[in-house]
Amino acid sequence: MKKINFYSGPSILPQEVLDGTKAAIDEFADTGLSILEISHRAKPFVEVMDGARALVKELMGLGDEYEVLYLHGGASSQFYMIPYNLLDTNETAGYIDTGTWAHGALTEAKLFGKVHVIASSKDTNYDHIPKQWDLSAKPYKYIHITTNNTIYGAQWDVESIRKIRAQCDVLVGDMSSDIFSREIDYSMFDVIYAGAQKNMGVAGATVVVIKKSVLGTVKRDIPKMLDYRVHIETESMKNTPSVFAVYASYLTLQWIKKQGLQNISSVNQRKADKLYKAIDESNLFVGNIAKEDRSMMNVCWVMKDKSLEPKFNEMAKSKGIVGIEGHRSVGGFRASIYNAMPESGVDVLIRVMKEFESSYAQ
Repeated sequence: MKKINFYSGPSILPQEVLDGTKAAIDEFADTGLSILEISHRAKPFVEVMDGARALVKELMGLGDEYEVLYLHGGASSQFYMIPYNLLDTNETAGYIDTGTWAHGALTEAKLFGKVHVIASSKDTNYDHIPKQWDLSAKPYKYIHITTNNTIYGAQWDVESIRKIRAQCDVLVGDMSSDIFSREIDYSMFDVIYAGAQKNMGVAGATVVVIKKSVLGTVKRDIPKMLDYRVHIETESMKNTPSVFAVYASYLTLQWIKKQGLQNISSVNQRKADKLYKAIDESNLFVGNIAKEDRSMMNVCWVMKDKSLEPKFNEMAKSKGIVGIEGHRSVGGFRASIYNAMPESGVDVLIRVMKEFESSYAQ
């Protein structure tokens, strides 16, 4: 029996994407070869790469001033590639520290230039998105935000993103865990990056969307494999890309287009609302993120009586639910309700929560 998969990544995939990738493993595009053994220079795969890159731009509503890249190394590789390409040693970048990955990004950037943490929620265990910041203190080469906190469960709202966009020249966004989950004006960003393994496909590919005008402004020499301009010139084919991962992402993007971002956004909001409602109405479970900043993708909570947490986890597993353990640095529980998670899966989780509460609530 297929499990109800709440893992944070690699995560749940649409069934038609699973079916398509399984078929391509047997034979890809009538080539007589598996997708696992096809040359990345073969025309059928070049068409996949071109199609995936074009679909990202189409779904984001972006024009020719942007380029889309499929790269190796996970989203964490962009922690250093971005400052390598954008930040000279005498320049300053502003970072907003809203979680583990945001903190990792600013730490790496310090190797290449000056970094100023313009706002942080670290002191309160990343339980909210800072709403106050001052960008007037110094000129910033770029501002970096992580739009969704996968581990702790806090997410930037669109209005706050728009506010910070109005105050900076270049905005960089790590969208690894909420890309294509809601309607948003992607043109607010000059650089967007995301690991594919949450809402865009499987592990092994990283998507970078970049406005070409922000490149070529640093004085340092950049190794070819770390230079965005080289990857743009070679159309993500400087070296062998992750062929299977790119194909899975292409199928996922086609599924997203078919669903429509407006519909995806509505369904995701409904899933999140009903799960947070169940938490708020519970006598056992409690949310640990400021309500106005709750993530639509990663719902995090704990139990008032922590001794009951292992029992609830075991009960959930017995009902076919997997992946709800909180990150090891936080504990408690986390349900990642990405695009491919059907509303029925959230309904099952809520029923199990209520069943558990009826047995253990005082």
